[in-house]
Amino acid sequence: MGRVASLALWGPVQRAEIRLFAWLSGVDLNEARDEIEDFSSLQRFFTRALVPGARPIEGGERVLVSPCDGVWGAAGRIEGGTMLQVKGRSYRVSELLGDDDLAEAFEAGCYATFYLSPKDYHRFHTPAAGRITRVDHHPGALWPVNEIGLRGVDALFARNERVCAFLEPDGLGADAPLALVAVGATMVGSIRLAFGTQRTNQRAKEPSRREYGAGAPHFERGEEWGHFEFGSTIVLLTPPGEIELEFGAPGDRLRMGRRIGSWGGLRD
Repeated sequence: MGRVASLALWGPVQRAEIRLFAWLSGVDLNEARDEIEDFSSLQRFFTRALVPGARPIEGGERVLVSPCDGVWGAAGRIEGGTMLQVKGRSYRVSELLGDDDLAEAFEAGCYATFYLSPKDYHRFHTPAAGRITRVDHHPGALWPVNEIGLRGVDALFARNERVCAFLEPDGLGADAPLALVAVGATMVGSIRLAFGTQRTNQRAKEPSRREYGAGAPHFERGEEWGHFEFGSTIVLLTPPGEIELEFGAPGDRLRMGRRIGSWGGLRD
């Protein structure tokens, strides 16, 4: 599907395809930075940039913001090393991250799941300013992330292909990293990062890890760090301590840049 969506069609056909997709899925074309004529394929439209100011970043530096557009899924406190996939079905942090020792660092912290739909803006951003010090790639399945998949597939997010990035927020450092997990799904196998050369949905099926050390890239709050080709799911994990998430109800819509939490006792 990625290859089909990446086909460059004859101009009038390409524009008609994009307009039809936008109409069927409910995309707000007024938010797109570029004109429809500027997109060389449907895939380019999926991964479109927005006009400046379309997603204002709320609050100050100690406010966490949503990393993406979408809707709230399961969210809550990490207890006994587990999180909810959907009501009545749990999965383990260690399975999601593929690292037992690191999973322990998130015990009693928070988690939040954000689902992107075809109409959503497909780029994802940092919830806080800081350095991404490590990126793990876990090849896997591409089960659909929908109601049937969530209720029918055990540990779906831990079985699907995913990229786990670890962000050390400015002022909190290495002792309190955030985990940002971009999860692939059916027809959403490709995850692209805004830095490095990491590629997913390849024939090689071996997990990989990249630790950046002193050269770790720094991101401002709300800065883009990657995108989905089609759209899927972001799972955010926070360590216990100062960081607190402000959970939304499952199905509540949110936009990138909207406040979802804070740290350092900040409530307003």
